[in-house]
Amino acid sequence: MAVWLKRGATAEAKADADRKVRDIVEASLADIEARGDAAVREMSIRFDGWDRDDYRLSQAEIDACVDSLSAQERKDIEFAQAQVRNFAQIQRDSMTDVEVETLPGVVLGHRNIPLNSAGCYVPGGKYPLLASAHMSVITAKVAGVPRVITCAPPFQGKVARAIVAAQAMAGADAIYALGGIQAVGAMAIGTQSIDPVDILVGPGNAYVAEAKRQLYGRVGIDLFAGPTETLIIADEQGCDPEMAATDILGQVEHGPDSPGVLLTNSEKFARETMREIERLLEILPTADHARKAWESYGEVIVADSYDEMVAIADDIASEHVQVMTADPDYFLENMTNYGALFLGQRTNVSFGDKVIGTNHTLPTRKAARYTGGLWVGKFLKTCTYQRVLTDEASALIGEYCSRLCALEGFAGHGEQANIRVRRFGGRNVPYAGQAEPTAATAA
Repeated sequence: MAVWLKRGATAEAKADADRKVRDIVEASLADIEARGDAAVREMSIRFDGWDRDDYRLSQAEIDACVDSLSAQERKDIEFAQAQVRNFAQIQRDSMTDVEVETLPGVVLGHRNIPLNSAGCYVPGGKYPLLASAHMSVITAKVAGVPRVITCAPPFQGKVARAIVAAQAMAGADAIYALGGIQAVGAMAIGTQSIDPVDILVGPGNAYVAEAKRQLYGRVGIDLFAGPTETLIIADEQGCDPEMAATDILGQVEHGPDSPGVLLTNSEKFARETMREIERLLEILPTADHARKAWESYGEVIVADSYDEMVAIADDIASEHVQVMTADPDYFLENMTNYGALFLGQRTNVSFGDKVIGTNHTLPTRKAARYTGGLWVGKFLKTCTYQRVLTDEASALIGEYCSRLCALEGFAGHGEQANIRVRRFGGRNVPYAGQAEPTAATAA
């Protein structure tokens, strides 16, 4: 039976924090709905201390951000974007349109149709997360979305130059220097100066995540997102305590509410990792965030076997799952609930976050039970169509449809079938009645 050497915050504490955020977001979105640009401006000033005549950046401002990059910075961004674009294109190529004759004269098919517009949020208040520009804008463009707009908050009182450069290099059609609820609300609801989009994507803080949740239905969203989550699955044969501790702290530095969990089958390994975490927190430059997260949300679990580790991991359904065991493939083959897997010591969550090519916008708060992360498919609608080529086929399908509609009591639906049985099958079906079986269709 598994033993918890350390537990994180209670569900009640998390729910209380969520309620406070929910109320603020609800009022803010209602204000944007009512007053548009004026509400957005007031919120930008209040929350970010940020005001401009126009929050959309000019081409000259965008060019200046791109030109401010050093040669190495530009090369590094281009490398990361090439990896993201390549994998997104591989995913897009795996999605094919289909058309098949399922019965003689009956043709069914589907088309993968890009959405018309997307709004990409790139967080940058605490850290300028330019990688989120690659993950969202490039993925949308590879999917074929014709209009992709982006929003990112100012960074240290200025336009976030690295984020803007990354957005531009990724192919954004319009770039706005806006953050938080006001950015997400403006993109989804629309204002006097910003046309609304069809889908919102990209990570953000608790307020951004809640705004996306409340706007879902009005627009599409990539997924319901919460604080960054990391689960390290490790054993003594596949990892050492320093590496496990490093990989936990590498993610909980995101913020004071980011859960970091160690799942192992060795109590000795678990306790040594906990000591390593304390040692590294004394020298980590971002220890202020990381320590709060570890103390409040960190967990350490010791299980008896790989089977039990898989069961616990699937129950946690973590955003990131890093597997450093003697047999990482066991977890690849048996786990079902995770945002992304990172298999073996040679890779890690940071590779996925920044550069390797898989998307870093991933499900949190157990959403991995029912969805994966952001990918080209999120920007596509798989829409079906049908075509009936012959009178015989129309009459045949119509006969079955007629009787099934009668079984449900839908007379109007039934008449849609009956009129075709009459016209294309030459049979006398009473109005609002049902087609009798022929010799070929009788039970």
